[in-house]
Amino acid sequence: MSLPSSAPQQEKPAQQAGPVAGLPAGNAANWDDEDPLPRRLSATEAEAFRHQRTAPSPWRVVMVQLEAGAVVSLLLCFVGLYRGDGLSWLWSAVYGSAVVIVPGALMARGATRMVDSRSPMATVLNLLGWTSVKLICTVAMLFAAGKVLHPIQFPALLLALAVCLTVYWVALAWRSR
Repeated sequence: MSLPSSAPQQEKPAQQAGPVAGLPAGNAANWDDEDPLPRRLSATEAEAFRHQRTAPSPWRVVMVQLEAGAVVSLLLCFVGLYRGDGLSWLWSAVYGSAVVIVPGALMARGATRMVDSRSPMATVLNLLGWTSVKLICTVAMLFAAGKVLHPIQFPALLLALAVCLTVYWVALAWRSR
């Protein structure tokens, strides 16, 4: 074990990470040769850009969820008919879809109601409140499934719920045209 000496340390030359000694790596050597500033868009170009970048309407997302829920419910009804209890599979799948669609519609209603609010704080609190309503409604509907459905077909309910939730993310990634 060596103790640190009190003798002055010799200065070591700074090593640079660049391929050539003494030059920084990457484009840092040309910091003054940056890309030119982007040009300003004309009014028509800006309008075209805005139309290109619009997010899908929350109601469109709910409609895509509704369509996917209907398709999955019918497919699961056929699976249930094959197993001998088609109606319970159908109603479980419809209920599983509704667990996603009904709270989503409540959230869409609340989110689109205050779109033109002048206060950002009111808009954030509005979204927070409707998100809470959506979560409470979803949990309440899941707990009520035991009282509403007799018998519950859990594979149908969970598959329809999962498909509708997946469609939610696909619809959000999908740009409106």
